[in-house]
Amino acid sequence: MASQHSPADDIVYNLVSVQYHALEASQAYDAYVQDAEGHDDVQSFFQQCAEQDAERARKCHELLGQLTGGGGLSPSS
Repeated sequence: MASQHSPADDIVYNLVSVQYHALEASQAYDAYVQDAEGHDDVQSFFQQCAEQDAERARKCHELLGQLTGGGGLSPSS
């Protein structure tokens, strides 16, 4: 018997996946910044990438809260 799941399950899974990968990447950028010591332009680029992934993770957290909070998982109208 196949397991049942809804499109809402996929949405939550997808958001959690994006959040996880954004947080993982954000941590990796710390090492990349250190490796680029002496190359300010490269360090700046990696710092910018880290900030963008951190923002992406925050947005996923916000959306997950909206979906799983009082509003439920029904699509917005």
